[in-house]
Amino acid sequence: MKKYAIIVAAGSGIRMKSRIHKQFLLLGGIPVLMFSVKAFYEFDRKIKVILVLPKDQIAYWDKLCGEFKFEIKHKIVEGGASRLESVKMGLSRIDTDGLVAIHDGVRPLVKIETIKKGFEIALKHGNAVPFVDVSGSVRLFDGKSSSPLERNKVKIIQTPQVFSVTKVKKAYNQKFDPSFTDDAAVVESMGVKINLFEGDQENIKITTDTDLIIAESFLRKIQGGFNP
Repeated sequence: MKKYAIIVAAGSGIRMKSRIHKQFLLLGGIPVLMFSVKAFYEFDRKIKVILVLPKDQIAYWDKLCGEFKFEIKHKIVEGGASRLESVKMGLSRIDTDGLVAIHDGVRPLVKIETIKKGFEIALKHGNAVPFVDVSGSVRLFDGKSSSPLERNKVKIIQTPQVFSVTKVKKAYNQKFDPSFTDDAAVVESMGVKINLFEGDQENIKITTDTDLIIAESFLRKIQGGFNP
């Protein structure tokens, strides 16, 4: 079974209030995106990594790879106007069946065990989506009034989300709907049951400067450091 990873890094640094796109900010002295790519390489050195980047940032990424001597093999694809379009462009570069993990490039601390578990479940059931539990109280708010929700029934969804290549490509050929908030929602709209599994609290998505501070704290707990 062939394995692929589409790492989507076509976002900007608007919420970070930074000139540098968030996927290129330094985490422990290393660009965030390099951690994400390396995680999949360490999971399986034969995996085909497809990196989706903004067109105007490809040259900058190449420059960073040279500066940091980052030599892990990957294919670069130009991203689209939205995350869903970027994923679709990444999927278009896969011409054989297998399993594909779709991952946010700004989730640099994903554990190899999480990636491995996702592929194992997807091999058996066609897809696998990681989650973490909500730690605080939650309420449903419609803009005017609110009502409490049962915390144990609410899950925070993460990536990588792993799918059968054939099924996810078919799902992405349909017209996009505003209700599609992630890849699982796109696939589920085709009548496919989504299989959840427990992810990892350290697998945070870096979208604000506070997230970067938290990631730095998590990184200090990881033994061995990072060698690109």
